[in-house]
Amino acid sequence: MDSKIKTRLMKRIESIVGPENVTVHETDTVLNAHDAWPLSEAKIRAGESLPLADLVVFPASTGEVAEVLKVANEMEIPVTPVGGGAGTCGGTLPIYGGIQLDLKRMDKILNIDHESMLITVQSGIVGIDLEEAVNRHGYTMGHTPTSLRASNVGGFIATRSGGSLSSLYGKIEDLTLGLETVLADGSVIRTKAVPRHSVGPDLKQLFIGSEGTLGVITEATLRMFPIPDERRFRSMAFPDVHSGLTAIREIFRHVTPSLVRLYDPEDTAMFVANHFDVDEGDCMLMLGFDGTPAENDLSESKSVEVCLSKGGKDFGEGPSKRWWEHRYDMYYPNRLTTSGYAIGDTIDIVATYDKLENVYYAMKKAMEEHDAIVMSHFSHMYQNGGSIYMIFFTNQPDAETAWATYRRIWDDGVAACLREGGTMSHQHGVGLSRTTYTEGDMGSAFDVLRRIKKVLDPKGIMNPGKLGLGVRD
Repeated sequence: MDSKIKTRLMKRIESIVGPENVTVHETDTVLNAHDAWPLSEAKIRAGESLPLADLVVFPASTGEVAEVLKVANEMEIPVTPVGGGAGTCGGTLPIYGGIQLDLKRMDKILNIDHESMLITVQSGIVGIDLEEAVNRHGYTMGHTPTSLRASNVGGFIATRSGGSLSSLYGKIEDLTLGLETVLADGSVIRTKAVPRHSVGPDLKQLFIGSEGTLGVITEATLRMFPIPDERRFRSMAFPDVHSGLTAIREIFRHVTPSLVRLYDPEDTAMFVANHFDVDEGDCMLMLGFDGTPAENDLSESKSVEVCLSKGGKDFGEGPSKRWWEHRYDMYYPNRLTTSGYAIGDTIDIVATYDKLENVYYAMKKAMEEHDAIVMSHFSHMYQNGGSIYMIFFTNQPDAETAWATYRRIWDDGVAACLREGGTMSHQHGVGLSRTTYTEGDMGSAFDVLRRIKKVLDPKGIMNPGKLGLGVRD
C-alpha cells in the first residue's frame, strides 16, 4: 500500500476505534498473518514469509465495524475479518494486504433468555468462554469443535462449524436463530431470532458459511440446551468399514446418539490399538448418549443390539470415554506435522449413505498414490449420511517437493470426492485451501453466489480470494 494512502487510512480508522486499537507493528501483523492452515504453518517453519495486512484493527462494537467498512469501501481497501485464528483452511490470511479486522474485543454476552433458551452474544466470544458461561446457568451450547479453546462464535458461523456432538445437537447453522451483520458499505442488517418462519428465504443462511466475503457477522442469537443428566459412552469394534457403516445407518433408524465416530483400520491402529487390545484390521465405533438415565438406557441398549447383530464386538465405554477426555489433543501440532518438511492435513467431506463408502475408498486410493499416509474416521453422522475425515501426512526432502505433493494430494482427493458424489467440506469451510474447487463443487449454483457477491460487495473488498470469490487484480 502506498505510504500516503496508508497514513490517510490510519488517521481515519484511528478516529473511529482510537489509536490504541490500530496497529501496524510487525509483531502484530505477522502474528495475524496465518491461522491453523497446515500449509501456512509449514511455510513459516521453512522460513517463508506470508502476506501481511497493512494494519490490524480491533473494533469494539457493531457501530465501529460499520464505520471501518464505510472507510474501506470508499477507499477500496481489502478487509479480512479474523476471530480466533483457529481455522484450518487459510480463510483469514490477508492475501491482498489492507485491513485485518480482528474481532477479539467483541466478546460480550448481551442477553440470556431463559424462557426461550436463547443467548445473544458478540461474535468475538471464544467458544470455551461461552460454554463455561452457560454451564453456570445449567445449559450447554452443544457445540464442541476440537478448536473450542481457540475459536469464536463468529468463526463458527462464518465456516458452518460442526462440533463432535452434532449428531444430536446439530451444527452451527442449526443452532443459529438470528444474526447481525455489517455489509461492505457499512450498512447493518438484522434477522429476527425466531425458531422458524415463512417470510421469504431465510436470509441469515446467506451469511452462515460466507467466510467474511459478503459481510462481517457482529452478533448472533443461539440456541442453548439443558445440561444432560448424564453422558454415557459405548465402544464397538467391527471387522471392516462396511459393517460399521451398516450399523450406524441402522442405529439412526431407531435412536439418535450424541456421539458417533467410526475409525477405519489405520486410524484405529494409530489412536485406539495403543491403549486397547484391538484386533489388527478392526474398525472402532465410538458412541455417546446424552439424556436422562432412562433415555440413555433405551438409546444405548438399542445401539448395542444393532451393533452386535452386524458383527460388532463390545469394548464397553473405554475407547469412547478415553477419546472424549483427549478430544482436543489432535488440534495441536505433533511430531507428524512438525518434523522436517512434513505436512499433515484433513479433507473433511460429507455424503449421503448411498455414496459415503464409495467416496471413502476413491479418496483413499487417490491420496495414497502420492505416497501419503492416509487414515480416516467417519464422524458427525446423521440420519441421512455423514462426514469423513480423510487425514493425510506426507514428509518430503525439501520444501518445493512438499508443497507440490501437498497440492496434488488435495487436487486428487477432492476430485475423487466430487466424482463419487460427495461435497468437499463438512465443517472446516473453504478458505484458500479449497477456493479453486468451489465452483466445481457447487456447479451451476455457483453463478448465483457470484451474482450475490457482486451486489453486496461491488468493489470486492470483503475477504477477496476466499470461497472462490473476489480475486483482485
